[in-house]
Amino acid sequence: MLLVIDFGNTNVVFAVCEGDHIKGSWRCASNTKRTADEYAVWLTQLMTLEDVKPGDITGAIIASVVPQALFNIKTLCERYFRTEPLVVGADNVNLGLEVIFDHPSQVGADRLATAVAAHKKFQGPLIVIDFGTATTFEVVDIDGNYQGGVIAPGINLSAEALHMGSAQLPRIEILRTDEVIGKTTVAAMRSGIFWGYIGMIEGLVTRIKTECGVAMTVVATGGLAPLFAESTDMIDETDSNLTVAGLIEIYERNQTS
Repeated sequence: MLLVIDFGNTNVVFAVCEGDHIKGSWRCASNTKRTADEYAVWLTQLMTLEDVKPGDITGAIIASVVPQALFNIKTLCERYFRTEPLVVGADNVNLGLEVIFDHPSQVGADRLATAVAAHKKFQGPLIVIDFGTATTFEVVDIDGNYQGGVIAPGINLSAEALHMGSAQLPRIEILRTDEVIGKTTVAAMRSGIFWGYIGMIEGLVTRIKTECGVAMTVVATGGLAPLFAESTDMIDETDSNLTVAGLIEIYERNQTS
């Protein structure tokens, strides 16, 4: 079985996979001070609920956008699962795509994994929107190469900033509103956040398509993808597991390369 680790700015996702099948998936808050031992106690207990033992793990792959966390995550794989993990972004890891970017090393590992999975499943050309800590728009050409993208503040980050920066504005849940014009402070905030992001999505997708000059399929991923996909015709497909699927694919490519 393969252990997949996606270490993001907000959450860490651990998944145990058999082929393309995700046997179990768990997440915890990102914390660079958490040790390999602490991760092991937490993760191995959750794995037993799915009847997975540490000895069942035969390989591991890591995508991390938090460099300070990499040592402890690698130590977790080596000490408790007896495997040397592949690290996306390392020189010895073949992504199976070309990164057409001025400074390829600056592209987040999760963004590249998402691009790999999206092209495998939906072909191309593509715009992949990932609703995470940041809202990212990845551009993938017909050959599966990563062409660059757009990074905007994530919706939860924006809502929190609005609350933190304003004395009288509360924290809000992200919901679609039936009306754009809010009749209460909370309704007005929800409308501004939700429909503001819909406007951003539609505007950026339109501009990207115009700049690329080709028809493109728009794919949404991340926890909030279904909420936004049902509210705009700009999004054609959704898949909440693209990053994990991309890491599985990268691992497989490196077993045969």
